[in-house]
Amino acid sequence: MAETFETRIDRLIREAQERGDFDNLRGAGRPLDLSDADDPEWWAKRKIKEENLDSSALLPPTLQLRREAQGFPESLASFREESAVRHVLEDFNRRVRRDRLAPSLGPASYVIARTVDVEAIVERWRELRRRR
Repeated sequence: MAETFETRIDRLIREAQERGDFDNLRGAGRPLDLSDADDPEWWAKRKIKEENLDSSALLPPTLQLRREAQGFPESLASFREESAVRHVLEDFNRRVRRDRLAPSLGPASYVIARTVDVEAIVERWRELRRRR
């Protein structure tokens, strides 16, 4: 009679099966989707897609700043006080200037974010508020 050795992992899996921990899992009985398995970041991309997560946090800082600027003044529409809008815009310009001083990271560093014209955006914010 050949005696088999059960590893700790094998034991944990067997016990989980006996408890029914693997019963009724989503996708049970269907083949695994491995179409993107050759991409080393497949799991992160799939998680972002499946959970409808905001992937902008994965962008380089300069591109995050550019995306943020594209949202002005609409992203500021909920602010009631002009001083708060100015504060956000001045903080944005500070972050842009700080980003420009960051060490160069190759070709991606050729992309820059531009400071915004605070007065022009405040005026557009006022018009946006008037229309609402």
